[in-house]
Amino acid sequence: MSDTQSETFSDELLGFSIPSRDSRGRAVRLGPVLEDVLSAHDYPPALKHVLAEALVLVTLMGGLLKDEGDQLTMQAQGEGGIVSLLVCDYRDGQIRGYVEHDEEQMAAEGANPSLEALFGKAHLAITFDIAKTGKRYQGIVPLEGNSLSAAVESYFAQSEQIPTLIRTAITSGSGRTTAAGLLVQHLPEGEEGRERLHVRMDDPEWEHVSVMAESLRHEELVEAGLSLEEMIWRLYHEEEKVLISPGASLSKGCRCTVEHFEDVLSRFPKEDRRDMADEDGIILVDCAFCSKVFPILD
Repeated sequence: MSDTQSETFSDELLGFSIPSRDSRGRAVRLGPVLEDVLSAHDYPPALKHVLAEALVLVTLMGGLLKDEGDQLTMQAQGEGGIVSLLVCDYRDGQIRGYVEHDEEQMAAEGANPSLEALFGKAHLAITFDIAKTGKRYQGIVPLEGNSLSAAVESYFAQSEQIPTLIRTAITSGSGRTTAAGLLVQHLPEGEEGRERLHVRMDDPEWEHVSVMAESLRHEELVEAGLSLEEMIWRLYHEEEKVLISPGASLSKGCRCTVEHFEDVLSRFPKEDRRDMADEDGIILVDCAFCSKVFPILD
């Protein structure tokens, strides 16, 4: 890999497949785009960490979408924990996300709360919106385990019937956060697949691919000078063929505009809009994703 211009380091998706093992994968490392999303709110470190992991996951899953305009949304809703709502989405290389939380509970819990302490009794909903057909597909699983990544693996096993392994890593230093992830899947019926009656987690081809992925170290995922191509090569260089497919360049994707909010507000009855407005007839709309306030004249 002498041509470094063609290599992928951060804020770009990388897709790959291993034909002889009926497997595919996605890899990503988020740098400046992650900082851009996180900077919208003054989150404590623990919430930065969980939101960074969520953004990696939504990017990896979003990289599986096929057509322009398709959207992947991940939503975790909790009850009795610090976080009441976490939302992230991916569309055409644009990512965004935010966390609603109880500041007093966060302060009382300490610096490193568990997933259960963060979300309490919670569920994870993953939604695919397909632009071409206008159809929406959603799967919901309990938010259990030690991480969001484990819950997403459960989603693919239960809702999609696709053996999936996910590795994520987050690091912070010098006021900057980097987050990265690897997703690998077994598709014995090809990319399009067919109805799967059960998941064969003991398939020898899948076992080999997943064992190799599990050997990936935290340091390798977030190592700024290690290209994603080289990282994949380290894992699977003994394979007969590994196909690489560069993915989307990533950016912060808040889609809030005055026109969008005007359209949303136009669907409310006139009496309701009057109640929302101040004495000057202005409705102030706060975008949770980018923390901007938009004045809308009713």
